[in-house]
Amino acid sequence: MDILSILKKDVMIMDLKAKTKEDALHEMVNSFFVNDIINDRTLFEQDIFKREEEATTGIGDGIAMPHARNRAVKEAAVLFAKSEQGIDYNALDGKPVYLFFMIAAPANANDIHLQALANLSSLLLDNNLIADLKKAKTPLEVQQLFKMASDKKKVGEIHQSENKDLPLIVAVTACPTGIAHTYMAESALLDAGKKMNVRMRVETNGSEGVKHRLSPSEISNAVGVIIAADKKVEVDRFAEKKVLQTAVIDGIKKPEELIQRVLDGNLATFEVEHRNSSPSDDNGQGGIWHHVYQDLMSGISNMLPFVVGGGILMAISFLLEQSLGKNSTAFIFLNSLGTNAFSFLIPILAGFIAFSIGDRPAMMPGFVGGYMATQASASIVKSSGSAGFIGGIIAGFIAGYLILMLKKMFVKLPRSLDGLKPMILFPVLGLFLVGTLMFFVIDPIFSVVNLFLVHFLTTMGTANAILLGAILGGMQAVDLGGPVNKAAYTTAIGVLTATGDGSMMASVMVGGMIPPLAIAIATTIWKNKFTEDERKAGISNYILGISFITEGAIPFAIADPLRVIGSCIIGSVIGGGLAQLWKVSVPAPHGGLWVVLLMHNPLYFVLALIIGAAVAGTIYGIWKPKKIALFKE
Repeated sequence: MDILSILKKDVMIMDLKAKTKEDALHEMVNSFFVNDIINDRTLFEQDIFKREEEATTGIGDGIAMPHARNRAVKEAAVLFAKSEQGIDYNALDGKPVYLFFMIAAPANANDIHLQALANLSSLLLDNNLIADLKKAKTPLEVQQLFKMASDKKKVGEIHQSENKDLPLIVAVTACPTGIAHTYMAESALLDAGKKMNVRMRVETNGSEGVKHRLSPSEISNAVGVIIAADKKVEVDRFAEKKVLQTAVIDGIKKPEELIQRVLDGNLATFEVEHRNSSPSDDNGQGGIWHHVYQDLMSGISNMLPFVVGGGILMAISFLLEQSLGKNSTAFIFLNSLGTNAFSFLIPILAGFIAFSIGDRPAMMPGFVGGYMATQASASIVKSSGSAGFIGGIIAGFIAGYLILMLKKMFVKLPRSLDGLKPMILFPVLGLFLVGTLMFFVIDPIFSVVNLFLVHFLTTMGTANAILLGAILGGMQAVDLGGPVNKAAYTTAIGVLTATGDGSMMASVMVGGMIPPLAIAIATTIWKNKFTEDERKAGISNYILGISFITEGAIPFAIADPLRVIGSCIIGSVIGGGLAQLWKVSVPAPHGGLWVVLLMHNPLYFVLALIIGAAVAGTIYGIWKPKKIALFKE
């Protein structure tokens, strides 16, 4: 596919009116929408802002490349925009951005689309092209400049010398989206290799999959390896090689420096045991709590299908019990099926937490540790209870970090004995150590703690229940699907699995449904305070709200966080508290109003939801000034 076919003239903005980063993104997305490149402005914009939250796309030197790949995109396109005065974009070099390239890729983009986007990205490393683009006055001139740069690259491209006397360096580039940065880093490293008289082979891990996969002979003959990646890539194959791990942006901005570091040879030899180190480890990005959260979310995300599938089937079985009786085949089948699914919750949670930390060798001891957390303590301290959810989470972290410790202990084991590690040493020692800690320490302590918590939850008075329900409901609105939201949801699941009581799940579900419904109510009643696009987005939030999809409020919260989140927390606190006051119980952990018939006191659930959403929507509608639009037109 020709680059000019995706660099479209009609969508270009030769003089951005925006003064801020947010307004610039709104203005560019709007151009895509009015020119029929995307069919859902809100959906596409949501992913654009989500990408910016992960890391700025302002790559420095006055350039920004915001991008998204989702189902709102009708055809692959690149929007060129220019700001004469420059915009503070929080770019990596801290300087204003003058040139913007917003990339829109369809969710089903094929290799041709993605390769065209990759080629376009690599051209932006040409300083002469950038200088000329800053002077361009018309969309046609922009297209002509790219055409000349592309032709020049094709005609003047010189393959690196195959002189075997030259050093060979292999590299892997990857970014989370895999559309732009992956290929810009590839191009930068290849160009730098030519200048430094070094043979370079670069493998890309982009949206189109792995391209230019490194062969075993190339890896074997290389003097070193550069991994410029912001996501996990296959690294076991680089064992015993000098490896430099860094962020993908360094591959774009500092390719000569990376190559020189490899040539200098002052790098540690990579061991398979170190495969869990990431670019962030070498660059000081992210902290221990960030990694803990990622590991915990890995366990929860893999556990949720068991929670949802088992919970809803079990709830349906209770309905059938009322009409068919507890001895009916339908009730026994569905109830046992749901119960069987629930029996895997804690082992799955622990196993995948362990896997996230210590990779495959940690999974088995993690599963076993999680299973032990579900069993009544039979160790020194006899208890009729189990370590439960808390014990399972601890088991996962113990298993993961114990395997990391074992990997470091055996790092100097003779290479001839490498096969013993995954087949004997890690499984046997990992299981023994995890089992020992669970049997003698974790199970005895946390079975008592768990029994206390269960006793507290089942005997607490109405006032305490209302307070806890209000807190859990309010937590759902704090970050709309983030860590605080997930902490409340996990707590409710823990209570549901430990006691079979879905009262806390009721508060969490009400609290999570209120933010999108509040947005919908505000945009419906206070229409004059919202743009047409905001009102359309508000309508979609009715469906998202009743389906317990809190994330529907995110686009509004990004643009107006204080008013949106502030009003939603108030409404969710009220809704969560009312659910406890009226003793609502939800045996299904998901589904929103679609599972209302499975609830205990369903009418009070609906009433708590309506009151909370009405309060939040009213506060937001009154609080929001008329002239502030969230989605710029």
